[in-house]
Amino acid sequence: MHIKLKVWRQSNSNTKGDFENYSLDNVSPDMSFLEMFDVLNEQLIEEGKEPVAFDHDCREGICGMCSMYINGRPHGPLKGVTTCQLHMRSFSDGDTIVVEPWRAQAFPVIKDLVVDRDAFDRVISAGGFVSVNTGNAQDANSLPIPKVAADEAFAAAACIACGACVAACKNASAMLFVSAKISQLALLPQGQAERSIRAEKMVAQMDAEGFGNCTNTGACSAECPKEIGQENIARMNREYIGAKLSSTAV
Repeated sequence: MHIKLKVWRQSNSNTKGDFENYSLDNVSPDMSFLEMFDVLNEQLIEEGKEPVAFDHDCREGICGMCSMYINGRPHGPLKGVTTCQLHMRSFSDGDTIVVEPWRAQAFPVIKDLVVDRDAFDRVISAGGFVSVNTGNAQDANSLPIPKVAADEAFAAAACIACGACVAACKNASAMLFVSAKISQLALLPQGQAERSIRAEKMVAQMDAEGFGNCTNTGACSAECPKEIGQENIARMNREYIGAKLSSTAV
């Protein structure tokens, strides 16, 4: 395959960026999108040019690092996959592929396609944890959990914090990410100790980071590689209202 690339290049968050055009020949349709970028960088290095900076780690759809905006969609044209799981057979010979970083005030560009997602870590630190006994493990049958609750918590926990929801949202809202983390803990017995304050603290931190508001367009869940549902946002709103009412009552 012959592929033309239009890639965003930017030295850092304080400099102006722009697109640069590249051309690649003999691209295998069985290459992953990141492997194609490896080939591009090898070509650039051989030409004495600076390679394109991009995030990657596990390359198995687990870590959430491979944050690329491809042809106007987070992680590319396929549903339910990350960039590292996207293969070049999803494109046609001669295609021009436009690749950009996540676009959000809370995700400043570090370099090229790499953005700073520390805002997510700070939201988690604000309340996305549980207080548990760190002694011996509890017997598996001593803490019964309804299967429906366990399944819903597991589905919410599938969030890999990649930021595709923020990139897809016209307001750069992080509601889907935050709601997934709140849901996963609110549904389980282990998460009850901080339940009354968790949503209040995490939402306050989300707002402080500069993420936008949710207007229920559904773009976040439509582009989420783990297909996190919007029912989590509804649950987060309930948890938040309950937390505010509790704190007001006190």
